[in-house]
Amino acid sequence: MPHIVILGAGTAGTMAANKLRSRLDSTFKITIVDDDPNHYYQPGFLFIPFGTYEPQEVVKTTKEFLPPGVDYRSERIVSLDPGSNSVALADGSTLSYDFCIIATGTHPEPGETPGLSGPEYGKTVHDFYTFEGAVGLRRALADFDGGRVVLNLIEMPIKCPVAPLEFAFLADAFFTGRGIRDDVELVYVTPMSGAFTKPVASKRLGGMFEERGIEIEPDFYLERVDQEERKLISFDEREVGYDLLVTIPVNMGASFVGEAGIGDELNHVKVDHGNFQSPDFPNVFAIGDAAALPTSKAGSVAHFAMETFIPNFLAHLEGRPMTHQFDGHSNCYIETGFDKAMLIDFNYDTEPLPGKYPLPGIGPFSLLEESEVNHWGKMMFKWMYWHLLLPGKDIPVPAQMTMAGKERSPA
Repeated sequence: MPHIVILGAGTAGTMAANKLRSRLDSTFKITIVDDDPNHYYQPGFLFIPFGTYEPQEVVKTTKEFLPPGVDYRSERIVSLDPGSNSVALADGSTLSYDFCIIATGTHPEPGETPGLSGPEYGKTVHDFYTFEGAVGLRRALADFDGGRVVLNLIEMPIKCPVAPLEFAFLADAFFTGRGIRDDVELVYVTPMSGAFTKPVASKRLGGMFEERGIEIEPDFYLERVDQEERKLISFDEREVGYDLLVTIPVNMGASFVGEAGIGDELNHVKVDHGNFQSPDFPNVFAIGDAAALPTSKAGSVAHFAMETFIPNFLAHLEGRPMTHQFDGHSNCYIETGFDKAMLIDFNYDTEPLPGKYPLPGIGPFSLLEESEVNHWGKMMFKWMYWHLLLPGKDIPVPAQMTMAGKERSPA
């Protein structure tokens, strides 16, 4: 009986388990491994600090989204040996596999930056990329009465790369709503030369920062954090002081990936960008945030990529060529505060452009433009995530990016 082992029961791993189990007969055994009994709606972490979501709204159990016929092992992964097709678990057991799908995601690692994970972490230094961090930041924002709030993006890639921008906009709206915006200085510190990685979107977002009095400190490569003096220090010795620091730490993949010799410098699995197959081990694949792909680490990418991965993987099981190619399609809602949002849609080769989505000329969502409809699209996604995306059901949105409805760049 061929054995498929999926490492990680997050968004991509759970979708893969559901889609594969429904398409493969009982001659295939599927095992999924994850030591966290909870499954988190991670886009909801952004909203917890501002009181939009209650913490319990973004947490469900891992088991409830796994289909019958999938063996769930709630254990920590110790190591992967792709040479011997085996996975060692913390309980001392070993899983042998015929095919391995790595879906262990990417995670914030504050310890990678000198001084960041010191005694002030959780006091004057917070993050919102973890459940605990988002809950702690909620308390900190409620108690904050004025001063300098610094939002620091340390290094790319990160999961959901638009989330730091969203936090800045939502903080502006939050402090405005509390009547203390004039007492709060918002500073966005980034290693990039602008607000975003894509030029057209960066220009638009940078202009919105200026309109809202959010200062940008660009090209800032953080070397260390001095928690005692409350300041960030760059490699070129520039300093940015803060009263409250909201950090987006370095994001890294699972340590066993690096130890197995199949990852990049941040432990994201090196794969073919079109079919997610390891170049060194043909029976090893990586999906979702765990894969080293030149596109966003976001739930939309996991969803669109799955439409390529599943037919390719099924073909591979049968010894047939993998003919589908993922184009890097990603779309992301960007909350801009005051019940409005933008939407961007792009792929490996095409940057975000203005237009309408998903129906050309109709929408209802506007690209690179603020609207209330976009905001409600973002809010609606939580229901879609729990009821459609995770269970592996079809969502009527094209997996491949299309230029239909987009206004081409003058360049």
